[in-house]
Amino acid sequence: MAAVDPAAAKSGVGGGGHSHLWIFVIALILIGLLARRMRGPASHRWRRRQARTMNRQLSGRDRDQPPGFVFARLRGMDPLAFEELLLECFERRGCKVVRNTRYTGDGGLDGQVVIQGQTWLIQAKRYATSIRPEHVDAFAALCRARKVSGLFIHTGRTGPTTRALVERHDHIEIISGERLLALIHGGAIMIRGMSL
Repeated sequence: MAAVDPAAAKSGVGGGGHSHLWIFVIALILIGLLARRMRGPASHRWRRRQARTMNRQLSGRDRDQPPGFVFARLRGMDPLAFEELLLECFERRGCKVVRNTRYTGDGGLDGQVVIQGQTWLIQAKRYATSIRPEHVDAFAALCRARKVSGLFIHTGRTGPTTRALVERHDHIEIISGERLLALIHGGAIMIRGMSL
């Protein structure tokens, strides 16, 4: 039988097994940290959870609520969770969605969606009154600079000045009112002749 060196046994060399245990523990910690990082920051996860909950409610048990009540609920949401809700609605329809890596400093871009191979930028606004034409104009400039179309999605009213502005910017489409309700409830909606 081979003799065991007492110094080697104490240090974990020669089959003590403790060094392997530490490597395993460190590996588990690193995997956990990496998985958490890949899921996104806690604020993103919280907002996505709120958006998924609202999405389930408005496309399920609360689907038949009066439009005014639904719009009040949408306006009462956290603004960033509202953005996530819209992205969730597009994902539910099978569209590829590109989320921003952070919520602030996005330059007016709240996400992207690919509809039948065409990329659209999204701007989401929760208005209680008429939308501001300068917001639509700034978004149109952003879309033009990136050479893509855009969806300006809002909970307010689209006034005549904004309607005229959108007609000049044929690469921008507004989704509000009945169309926004259809998007959220899972109903039929057309975007530039494309059915979702």
